[in-house]
Amino acid sequence: MSGGHSAPAHSHAHDHGLDGGWQVWARDPTLRIVLAGVVLAAIATVVSVVMLWPAGEGQEDAITKAEEIGFTSARLSATVEQVADRQCSYATPESPQSCRSMTLTVNEGPDEGNLITLPEMNLEFNSAVPDVQPGDRVIVGYEESNDFYFYADRDRRAPLIWLAGLFAMVVVALGRFRGVLALVAMAATLVMLVAFVAPSALDGNDPLLVSVVAASAIAFISLYLTHGFTPTTTVALAGTLMALALTLGLSWLFFHIGKFTGLATEEALVLPLIAENLDVSSLLLGGAVIGALGALDDVTVTQVATVAELRHRSPLLPTTELVASGIRVGRDHIASTVNTLLLAYAGASMPLILLFAVSDQPLDMVANSELIAVEIVRTLAGSVGLVAAVPITTALAAAVLRPQAGDDQSPSAAMAESEPAPFVESEAPAESADEQTDPPRWEDFAPE
Repeated sequence: MSGGHSAPAHSHAHDHGLDGGWQVWARDPTLRIVLAGVVLAAIATVVSVVMLWPAGEGQEDAITKAEEIGFTSARLSATVEQVADRQCSYATPESPQSCRSMTLTVNEGPDEGNLITLPEMNLEFNSAVPDVQPGDRVIVGYEESNDFYFYADRDRRAPLIWLAGLFAMVVVALGRFRGVLALVAMAATLVMLVAFVAPSALDGNDPLLVSVVAASAIAFISLYLTHGFTPTTTVALAGTLMALALTLGLSWLFFHIGKFTGLATEEALVLPLIAENLDVSSLLLGGAVIGALGALDDVTVTQVATVAELRHRSPLLPTTELVASGIRVGRDHIASTVNTLLLAYAGASMPLILLFAVSDQPLDMVANSELIAVEIVRTLAGSVGLVAAVPITTALAAAVLRPQAGDDQSPSAAMAESEPAPFVESEAPAESADEQTDPPRWEDFAPE
């Protein structure tokens, strides 16, 4: 009977970090220091979000200015009815040219259900002429001032929805309830970026400050939602915030030394026209901080889990050896993660990389251009933060999870027991040799 009662109690501790988890903070000075720092960061984040929450006036003004300069137009769904390639209306015998015209049915807007014919598109001088067939769904732009329609893009919303549904199914199937929480955390991240960062920056707030506050809020939400409200998650969060602060400091220093204007792209040149008070250089720096956050979460959570597992398996292991073992594991992790930010930024800039490849410029001159130099600073500063996250988080976790010294009720023991080995059901009895040879089950790949 006693065994039947002990399992639920342990499960409760693992799920919520209460039994043998949070109660240890009151007895351990190291844990209290970590908790105090995280609580202060949480208070500062909440206060900053409230103070910087956008009123929406700046975004409305930017939308109005964008419409005045013709930067925006309505986007409507349409269905292709007819496609014809014929001689252009302005072609001459001396200069014969072929054009493509399309007849569409507009699915929404003021002319919903009506047929429209788009302006002809030159097949010889316009490389972006769409290759469409009757029945294809496209997006057309509409200028209300002169009742003018033009081709904007293909309508690819349906496949994107299908892919998002497939992604959600895979995450939930493998992660179960924790997968659902991860999806909620992702949704919260999108809300912070769309509903807070962009409108707040357009309201005239410092984009860097807004980005740092958003990154802190995202770290709190994503870590606690995905990994549970436990002491070890709190240690991972503390390591994330410290490494993020280091990344911010390095990025700010070299952005300042490099004197980046932030006006090296077409989008950056347009932004000052529609948002006069926007500091584009600060916006770039804020993007670097947010970009580094995702990889930092992965590193810190992994390091804390590694140290907790090592302590769980070796309760008497000295702290110095625990730190050394954790860093050895983290070194292998960093070896495979150090290229994460480089590949992410480079993958988004492949056309730009090809243009520089054919520019016949020395490599140092290519690197000196602001477009490339910004990515170099973001990549290297973010990677330094990733590397530093390993010893920072390992030292924090090892300081919390000290040797038991024969005391089964010590904070280290309680905290280690509150985080059982990953992918292992602690309530289940040890498997025999015969059970270990059983074929794998679906549950083995999607643990509770």
